[in-house]
Amino acid sequence: MYDPTVARLTYRALLGRRRALILAALPVLLIALSVAVRVLAGADDQTAADLLGGLALATMVPIIGVIAGTGAIGPEIDDGSVVYLLSKPLKRPTIIFTKLIVAVAVTMVFSALPTFIAGFILNGNGQQIAVAYTVAALVASIAYAALFLLLGTVSRHAVVFGLVYALVWEALFGSLVPGARTLSVQQWSLAVAQKVAGGDMVTSDVGLTTATVLLIAVTVLATWYAGQKLRSLTLAGEE
Repeated sequence: MYDPTVARLTYRALLGRRRALILAALPVLLIALSVAVRVLAGADDQTAADLLGGLALATMVPIIGVIAGTGAIGPEIDDGSVVYLLSKPLKRPTIIFTKLIVAVAVTMVFSALPTFIAGFILNGNGQQIAVAYTVAALVASIAYAALFLLLGTVSRHAVVFGLVYALVWEALFGSLVPGARTLSVQQWSLAVAQKVAGGDMVTSDVGLTTATVLLIAVTVLATWYAGQKLRSLTLAGEE
């Protein structure tokens, strides 16, 4: 199910100089702000939770997921180079699964790791806040990568739609509108973080069982459907 050659090509595409700089921008901003807040305000649990929840989980993680998920396959479809890949004796689910693993790995490195570092800078992991939000970022990375990989297979405007979802739905509606929170990857990952933290500093509007089921379901269904779309793309090319 995992092909090293596809993985190497995908890593090379995602971590090119220009895209790597874009991926690194938000993590650098998060860490810089964390240093500034710690210097100016000192260690404070509520401040740490607010910054990690508002900037890291609600904004940085989904945006990086958009860049990594859509970038894992979208450019290849746009420029037609995916035809070369599809001409190889590889099963379509293998291609999608490999690209998903790469997208997940890149999203985790550029979102979960900076979240962990920022959390320790802010309050030294007081009340397990740094670890809790890091776990949330890891969990969310998987679902986001799958969703945006699917988006990259079905639309030539995947980045635009992905950013609208990340910035409008997750960062705005997912944080402010009660009804939208149930359908938010952010809230699902927060449910896992709440379990890790064990206190009242990290909360979610979704129960842990429901969140776990939805995270798994979205990841599996998005990956499966992306494979189906890639298969139909092959058939269209052959015709």
